[in-house]
Amino acid sequence: MSIFSSMEVSGSALAAERQRAEVVAANMANAETTRTPEGGPYKRKQVVFSSQPVNSFRMLLVDAHGESANPGASPVRVTKVIEDSTPPIMRYEPGNPDANEEGYVAYPNINPVQEMADLMDSVRAYQLNAAAVSASKQIITGAIDILK
Repeated sequence: MSIFSSMEVSGSALAAERQRAEVVAANMANAETTRTPEGGPYKRKQVVFSSQPVNSFRMLLVDAHGESANPGASPVRVTKVIEDSTPPIMRYEPGNPDANEEGYVAYPNINPVQEMADLMDSVRAYQLNAAAVSASKQIITGAIDILK
């Protein structure tokens, strides 16, 4: 894998992790939302990642053995954001305007501990990819200095 392909992979992962962090933040912000425009409580969202083949010219080159010059380089993309299908948590609050006939209110099934763990995981992955981009830049700078 070339240094530029590694930067492309890390850069795409940075964008994907940023979107993941935004979705987790939205989940946390709506943990107590009982009414949405679609009706019912807020539904927890999750990001689905996938890898996409790199279509750059360097990736199309093959070596003398007929193998790809850059095997394994696949940028990360957010395929979709899905809604969690778990049922809402029902709390007995007969005075709440969103209560049903029996006095229960449907709240989103969002676990703040799980959301914080997801956020910390996303932040750490972002930091690691930023460090990889920085290391690649240092390698390129070092190579240019050697050529001077």
